[in-house]
Amino acid sequence: MTLDQLQDYCAKKVGVSWDTPFGPDVLVFRVAGKMFALAPINVFDTVNLKCDPERAVELRERFEGIVPGYHMNKQHWNTVDVTGSVPRKLLLELVDHSYELVRASLPRKVREELD
Repeated sequence: MTLDQLQDYCAKKVGVSWDTPFGPDVLVFRVAGKMFALAPINVFDTVNLKCDPERAVELRERFEGIVPGYHMNKQHWNTVDVTGSVPRKLLLELVDHSYELVRASLPRKVREELD
């Protein structure tokens, strides 16, 4: 997967925006202002995604390309390899999962505005 493909995939989701609040090297994807994915811009080989803590541990045990989130809360975030060691279908599912977790955590009024 390329960074452009990730950006195109995320752009189709309701309420998604992106910016570079940590400097020009990291692209942050947000839903209603809350982060759900972070990706390095210069060398796009991983993406940080939010994940249910129990599922995060299970995924790390099953896939070499999924590790605790780099520079993130390691209980709630995974760093996922995008170069092929994690199946593309699973990668997209994990992007969806991260988006849905963050969206579900938004205040009800904000979620209703997204619908």
